[in-house]
Amino acid sequence: MPKSVKEFLLVGEVTGTHGLRGDLKVRPLAGLCPLQAGKEVFLVLPGQKPQPGVPVRVSPHKGYFLLRLEGRDHINAVEALVGSDVLMRRCDLPDPEPDEFYWGEIEGFAVCDVSLGELGTLVDVFSTAAHDIFVVQGPYGEVLIPVVDAFLRNVDQEEGRITVDLPEGLVQKSDAL
Repeated sequence: MPKSVKEFLLVGEVTGTHGLRGDLKVRPLAGLCPLQAGKEVFLVLPGQKPQPGVPVRVSPHKGYFLLRLEGRDHINAVEALVGSDVLMRRCDLPDPEPDEFYWGEIEGFAVCDVSLGELGTLVDVFSTAAHDIFVVQGPYGEVLIPVVDAFLRNVDQEEGRITVDLPEGLVQKSDAL
């Protein structure tokens, strides 16, 4: 099923605070981090209304990004935001390179292997030091797929489908339900 363009995309999650000056530690999703000073973000805790904020400082830090919001310059003003999802308006995001995408654009896509057929639905993406990992749920249970050129054949955003060519043994046929 084709995916429509979403107004907001999930770009990261607040995993903690850093220092006393109100910096939030943000884990970027799938390697791309479009956070920029001056580009409004929305912090969303489960069951609560989004809280808008304007970054005044964004800096990389040990695989994360430190985000300081305008008017929140002390740890006491940001501690309650730990655990928030960080969203941005799609129109404020830079266009990804042709071979890149934002996690929110491909969430829920069907994943198909050229040999095994349907593997399931893309439910999560996480980053490792080496590369991103797709988490797929389907008839083979949870399948973790390294997002590397050797395995990834096509991401069809119009059809909402990802085609992979996995090496033998990564998915066991006996694992099918």
